[in-house]
Amino acid sequence: MKKILFFDLYGTLAGFNPTRFEIQSKACNQFGLSVSEAGILKGYKFADDLMSHQNSTQPLRLMNESEKFNFFCEYEKLVLSGCDIHIDQNFAGEIWKVVREIPYEMKIFDDVLSNLQKLINLGYKILVISNMNISGSQLLQQFNLEKFVDFAVTSKDVGVEKPDSKIFEYALNISNFSKNDAFHIGDQIFSDISGAENAGITPVLMDRDRNYPEFDRCLRVMNMDELYSRLLN
Repeated sequence: MKKILFFDLYGTLAGFNPTRFEIQSKACNQFGLSVSEAGILKGYKFADDLMSHQNSTQPLRLMNESEKFNFFCEYEKLVLSGCDIHIDQNFAGEIWKVVREIPYEMKIFDDVLSNLQKLINLGYKILVISNMNISGSQLLQQFNLEKFVDFAVTSKDVGVEKPDSKIFEYALNISNFSKNDAFHIGDQIFSDISGAENAGITPVLMDRDRNYPEFDRCLRVMNMDELYSRLLN
């Protein structure tokens, strides 16, 4: 039986408030563009995959402001491509400038805390692995997760991003568990699923946006309720 659960944060345990669709819709309205929620979610699938690959080569946390802006111009293009809106880099940059000025917060999903507690009651240890550029202790504090999560490991702590196996190995070392004891649950195929596989850890895909209906490389769940049910059985 597995003994510890590694969780990704963004897209798995937490998301944007207001939602990504609400943010993008508000920005696009200023440019006369109409977007759909399904299209925006589809576009974020492409954009977040770009970010996963980017972080494996030149992490965003190491970029200067100009490099970050250029990256997010391309990111915004991919977001809007999900709505069949195809624009050039300059136009994408103008929209991105509006997007980044819209206030938002990262908020824990409603199904998370109750299910984390139920998983703890089953005997699991809980650990978060995130590419966020803050320390693990800051992450737990910021999201009020200290009661539910034993440790958090971030790219800032380790100096590498998922899918690098070193961040998973670091998490195993500080938790005193072996790779055979762990599941890693995340929403990104490249950084979470492939990253866990590279480290010899069993992955679980958290597909909240229903982007991967045919995915069968590992267990796929759509929310924390389903995850708990599958681990219970």
